Amino acid sequence: MLMEEGRLALNDPVEHYIPEFARVQVGVETVDANSGERRLALAPVRRAMTVHDLFRHTSGLTYGQFGDSLVQRQYRENGLMDPAQSNAEMVTKLAALPLQCQPGEVFEYGMSTDVLGRIIEIVSGMDLDRFVAERVTQPLGMHATGFRLIRQDGAGLAVPFRDSAVPSALFAYDDDNPPRWHSGGAGLLSTAGDYARFCQMLLNGGVLDRVRVLSRKSVDLMLANHLPPGADYGGSTRGLGINAPLPELGQGHGLAVGVRTERGLCPVPGSVGDFYWGGALGTYFWADPQEQLFAILMLQENDLATRAGYRSLLRNIVYGALED
Repeated sequence: MLMEEGRLALNDPVEHYIPEFARVQVGVETVDANSGERRLALAPVRRAMTVHDLFRHTSGLTYGQFGDSLVQRQYRENGLMDPAQSNAEMVTKLAALPLQCQPGEVFEYGMSTDVLGRIIEIVSGMDLDRFVAERVTQPLGMHATGFRLIRQDGAGLAVPFRDSAVPSALFAYDDDNPPRWHSGGAGLLSTAGDYARFCQMLLNGGVLDRVRVLSRKSVDLMLANHLPPGADYGGSTRGLGINAPLPELGQGHGLAVGVRTERGLCPVPGSVGDFYWGGALGTYFWADPQEQLFAILMLQENDLATRAGYRSLLRNIVYGALED
């Protein structure tokens, strides 16, 4: 929406909006041949990180919890997932740390979308929660969606089973003390019904119930593969399972969503042009413009294999039910 208004462009350098990123460097990890000690050196970036890089996760940013590189250790040590921080505080910490990869060269799923959230705040002049409410959820009638729990018809928050020794949330939600951090990459509370409206808007080419939030060509742009030819893939990419934007799976990555680019390579049914993503603990959606369908899975499951199995099962069941 901000691009359509001429207030933001994909090729804009991130440092244009967040000057701290002008000083960022890339962490290069080496191992001492004698001692086996891992060391981190710093190298200059070959080019500036852009807004386009943030959308397609080629920014060089990573997630601290998705590996144990020396850069990812610094992410964890600096509390980059602290629910008590603001977006401004988060990017100040993030810009002071090394990048995992050179911008534009590697798909590395990470905090790129969180930085986009801060850019939205800077460009729009409003906090991200207010922008999402005024420009997206309210116009689309998504009245149960927000960064705070919105109780409707007596419904509350679905919580995980309490018999697990493993925490079942990246950070717990406390209605009396909700997170201060309105993250661009996580943290919205919603319902399957509300998210269905969002999916239908995208399937409709940016409009729902005569309310247009995006132009048809903006949606077309979002759903194209934006990964550059010859891109490498970070170490956590295969852990994304059927969401991994790997050419060997016939998949790529658009503007904030994965996209299917070829037939016959992905091990689950779908159509060229379908788009999708999943949450860190199992939530999942995909939408198929060719079949005019979408599916939403509300799941919270710690075990990677279990949630991957349910995602694949849902695709097989849905497509197996189609009749001409």
